[in-house]
Amino acid sequence: MADFDLFRFVPFRLNRLAAEVSNALSEEYQARYGLDIPEWRVMATLGFRDEACSAQFIAQCTRTHKSTISRAVTTLLTRELIERVENSDDRRAFELRLSPKGKALYDELIPRLLSKEQDILSCLTAQERSNFARALDKIEQSLDLVQTRHTQKADAY
Repeated sequence: MADFDLFRFVPFRLNRLAAEVSNALSEEYQARYGLDIPEWRVMATLGFRDEACSAQFIAQCTRTHKSTISRAVTTLLTRELIERVENSDDRRAFELRLSPKGKALYDELIPRLLSKEQDILSCLTAQERSNFARALDKIEQSLDLVQTRHTQKADAY
């Protein structure tokens, strides 16, 4: 059996890193705005887009289970942070977008999260941050992850 060092195993390291970064960021939106991680993922996906999108696209984009996104959407609709809009291609379906209240929250929160991101990445030089971003891009591309803000009809579940 080959030597195995869990702390050098990339999937383990990425999972641990993602959990820590997610928890660090959630401190900003959970305490101040009462959002949990899935709710934030919905808000973030809708907030950076120019057009509405489906819950299915959010689930695919964030790699979050559809039922988890569905619960988050229900909560955000109840809190009036997002709203349903009719799908222009299929009048029986609906898409989601931030409500004015949700947009105001998003616009207030983003600078705080960007600052927190800078704090997290401050241990890296500018060149290391650039190399890290390029490496993440390549891995995401190799795994065929969504890397665009635009909904592509073929990407829907």
